[in-house]
Amino acid sequence: MARKRGKNYKAALEKVDAEKAYPIKDAVELIKDIDFAKFDSTVEIVFKLNVDTKQADQQLRGAVVLPNGTGKEQTVVVFAKGDNAKVAQDAGADFVGDADLVQKIQDGWLDFDVAIATPDMMAQVGRLGRVLGPKGLMPNPKTGTVTMDVAKAVKESKAGKVTYRTDRDGNVAVPVGKASFDTDKLVGNLKTIEDVIVKARPASVRGVYVNNVSISTTFGPGVKVDLDSFSSVEA
Repeated sequence: MARKRGKNYKAALEKVDAEKAYPIKDAVELIKDIDFAKFDSTVEIVFKLNVDTKQADQQLRGAVVLPNGTGKEQTVVVFAKGDNAKVAQDAGADFVGDADLVQKIQDGWLDFDVAIATPDMMAQVGRLGRVLGPKGLMPNPKTGTVTMDVAKAVKESKAGKVTYRTDRDGNVAVPVGKASFDTDKLVGNLKTIEDVIVKARPASVRGVYVNNVSISTTFGPGVKVDLDSFSSVEA
């Protein structure tokens, strides 16, 4: 059954040429122009990749710090003890704990955006896999959230670190800021994540790697982006 769209969405869609791949700056200005939300929308980029996610070596997962932040205040929890707990607190973590924090989450508390853990805590944190995993909150070495350098991890998360991973269909969706951002700031963030995704091309992928790129705001329609136009942007 087709999703029913409201009049605001339809009006926004009329301004988009569905057959055109827009230069990146033009695409950003367009999604800002047609954004109709009554709040500061999140801007998201989606890459449709020619990868087979059934193959372990073709699954992308990682993290990157956006140069202009995300526009969202991140609540960060850190699973650590002893000196590492103090380092995490000094770095600006919102909540720090070990067994007590694990228990708090087991009891249903999930009021945070990022979870970081030291390696020695993973035996306990592993018990939270069924809770944190589906929400994308499970600490993972690939995203830099299982680390002994908790100060760096906390500061990066607060500064605008975002994670990315392929879904089952080979798509990678990443938030890159807010509709209120200046066009150049959004373009800078988009260029940063595009660089990372392109460089992460699995060696086993043959032929075209990026099938399609689009950007959109929270409620707005997607706008296709010309991948080649990223080359003219200074990161």
